[in-house]
Amino acid sequence: MHRFLVSCIPLAYSSDVFICKQENRVADGNVERMQREGEDQVVVEGKVDWKGRKALKHKHGGMKVSLLIVAAFGMENMATLSLAVNLVSYFNQNMHYELADAANMVTNYMGVSYMLSIVVALLADTWIGRYKAVVISGFFESLGLALLTIQAHKASRESPVCNVYVKGAGCEKVSGKLEAFLFVGLYLLAFGSAGVKASLPSHGADQFDERDPKEAMQMSNFFNCLFLGLCIGGAVSLTFNVYVENNNGWVWGFGISTAAIVFGTIIFALGLPLYRIHVARITNGIMEIIQVYVAAIRNRNLPLPANPNELYEIDKDKEAALEIEYQPHTDIYRFLDKAAIQRNSDVEAENEKTPNPWKLCRVTQVENAKIILSMLPIFCCSIIMTLCLAQLQTFSIQQGSTMNTRIAKHFHIPPASIPIFPVVFLIVFVPFYDRIFVPFLSRFTGITTGITHLQRIGVGLILSCLSMAVAAVIEVKRKGVARDNNMLDAFPVLQPLPLSIFWLSFQYFLFGIADMFTYVGLLEFFYSEAPKSLKSTSTCFLWCAMAVGYFLSSILVKIVNRATKNITASGGWLAGNNINRNHLNLFYWLLSILSFINFFVYLLVSKRYKYRPQNPAVTGGN
Repeated sequence: MHRFLVSCIPLAYSSDVFICKQENRVADGNVERMQREGEDQVVVEGKVDWKGRKALKHKHGGMKVSLLIVAAFGMENMATLSLAVNLVSYFNQNMHYELADAANMVTNYMGVSYMLSIVVALLADTWIGRYKAVVISGFFESLGLALLTIQAHKASRESPVCNVYVKGAGCEKVSGKLEAFLFVGLYLLAFGSAGVKASLPSHGADQFDERDPKEAMQMSNFFNCLFLGLCIGGAVSLTFNVYVENNNGWVWGFGISTAAIVFGTIIFALGLPLYRIHVARITNGIMEIIQVYVAAIRNRNLPLPANPNELYEIDKDKEAALEIEYQPHTDIYRFLDKAAIQRNSDVEAENEKTPNPWKLCRVTQVENAKIILSMLPIFCCSIIMTLCLAQLQTFSIQQGSTMNTRIAKHFHIPPASIPIFPVVFLIVFVPFYDRIFVPFLSRFTGITTGITHLQRIGVGLILSCLSMAVAAVIEVKRKGVARDNNMLDAFPVLQPLPLSIFWLSFQYFLFGIADMFTYVGLLEFFYSEAPKSLKSTSTCFLWCAMAVGYFLSSILVKIVNRATKNITASGGWLAGNNINRNHLNLFYWLLSILSFINFFVYLLVSKRYKYRPQNPAVTGGN
């Protein structure tokens, strides 16, 4: 009908012409409306709404609803960042643990939190789904903070006041029920925080279809917005929360963090009718990867076929009907291809039923195992950066407590708030990077994200190396001031050095920019490159790398103290509570050298990495 009306050419009267044109406009309007209605009915493959129906592209998901996820992530960071930078002071000054022990307690807590994210991610991908995982984790996180609030209240009444900086004060560390309360609350918080970090970014990325170039670009914008939300939540945490913890007490500090988590969970839950929800698979993605290795070992003596088409794969038509992922064969890690070699017994079994996956795997399953194996070197190279971050959250805060914290006549900035300066810079820089810098670079590189994920990670790694070098130089200056003014044994906070705390902002500034590049780059890289069945688990590679980094920090501190015990007057580079007598500058130089070596290793492994061909965000080199 439309084609007829468009081609209408009346022969006689002008009124006929008018009628024809009017019919043309009506028909065109009907077609446009039908097109819009058709677009509204576009189904998003693999996603459903909250009632289990197929998710529709223009009704569910998208950038607007993802802002709820950004807000919830920001609230979570508001609740926890002040704890990450200030818990050392709480454990040391209030719970009376030694400084090195307090620092290790924080890094162990952070390490366990990030490590548990793998467990929650597996549950989210295979059983409960990502939305439920976030809500349940939010409950446990708020419960842990509530227990810490009660513990702090009881400790303030039952534990005697004692100054750990006074020699021979004999301060007794917390014990018994109070210590049990402390650790139960702390590790419930770790579990809850792990679940939120494991599932929330992946659930946010689920709101976009990475096969659609427009939505793939929006997904990149989302990860930048996610980092911006972290920065805004962190800015509030590093100012308001830290101020409350230091001036109104830890009961109020933990209480405000509890309220923030509850509020953030509610904000996230309100978006349920608008979310695209990932359907949890019964099959375990990690187990499928293990099956490939087991089958490859079983078939290790079989020769590889010259033609990869002879490897086992089910029919593409059958895959489409079953909504199973399909991956084309690649020529890397050919030893894994042995998992897909068909024996005569396997062919007979296939004719009767599905073959045993521990003996015969699909090509797609093998390719997914290759992808994970390819990402492991990148994962390993990101560990050292967290090792550096751990020092900024522990020892650098103690540096600040010895320095002049005055920024106005009647106002002092708490040492734990010093990271606010790079955070404020990032709040301004991230939108600039996302809206101006990325489109500008895209014109030259042809890559929708400006630079590739691996290039972005590399920029962050070299900046973290420079951050540790700057930290070492600043520490030499700080100790020089203490020595020149005969203040090596001065009490922190009570007797500040005549050196402004703003000197520490240089190392935080550099590391803040490094964190923006590496943090977002790793999240995007792991999510976009991972198989469908391992999306949540893949983003946890970042958290797992951070966990290993925190644990490695605790181990490295102990190793360094043990190795330098007999060659320093303080009994080790980092031993004791007096940071002025320690050799923190040497420790920072060690970290800078390790970071520099790590960067060159990263250059080698990233050059060898080949992106998945279907990734629309990357069209250029590494």
